Amino acid sequence: MASIHATAIVDPRASLASGVTVGAYALIGPEVVIGEGTEVGSHCVIEGPTVIGRDNRIHAHACLGGAPQDMKYRGEPTSLQIGDRNTIREFCTFNRGTAQDAGVTRIGDDNWIMAYVHIAHDAQVGHRTILANNATLAGHVHVGDWAIIGGLTGVHQFCHVGAHAMTAFQSHVSQDVPPFMMVAGNPLAVHGFNLEGLRRRGFSRERIAQVRQIHRLLYREGLSLEQARQRIAELSGVLPDGDVDVAMMLDFLSRSTRGIVR
Repeated sequence: MASIHATAIVDPRASLASGVTVGAYALIGPEVVIGEGTEVGSHCVIEGPTVIGRDNRIHAHACLGGAPQDMKYRGEPTSLQIGDRNTIREFCTFNRGTAQDAGVTRIGDDNWIMAYVHIAHDAQVGHRTILANNATLAGHVHVGDWAIIGGLTGVHQFCHVGAHAMTAFQSHVSQDVPPFMMVAGNPLAVHGFNLEGLRRRGFSRERIAQVRQIHRLLYREGLSLEQARQRIAELSGVLPDGDVDVAMMLDFLSRSTRGIVR
């Protein structure tokens, strides 16, 4: 059975798995599904349709599943989906999707999301990311696995931040940030690649060297973007466990619609 504080209000149409705890004065609306072992802190508001996985830690005053802040929204049945084992700190706000996109805002597994983070409609956040205090993702933003979004960073709508990338404190992200890259400032600029992050994730010395070469080709050799893409493609097959990194970078560059930060 779920453990619900006497002052909390849970709509009878919500579905709470065993082991869920709901703190004082929390409000959980209809069409909300919460998985086993998830903790909902005091004064949280969770609106549906929202699906939350298991073993999440949602701290006080978070507002999840609210209607998208989009003037085109007309009450279409859109949703928010949150995976497993996420930490969501105080006063975070995650909105549902819109009919103009996939109709769903998604947050994956094992993310560390600090206080006051806003995730807008249709954003897609991967796994094992870190979003520091007051980071703001506008509508339709995509954030890849293991990415780190620095405190007070704003990410413009439709921008993509690649896997293993990192934005520094108070960055102004208005173009796509390729995988592995470290960016900072306003205007945004690339300042190397996420070397320490890759070491911590167990990348081999050879694999890191190949990522360093990808960085050089994109940002240090004076090549056009198309020339850099061709040279990066030539790295395929050189290092067996590095092919996934080459493929990921080429796929990211081919899908970029706002242009990459250069």
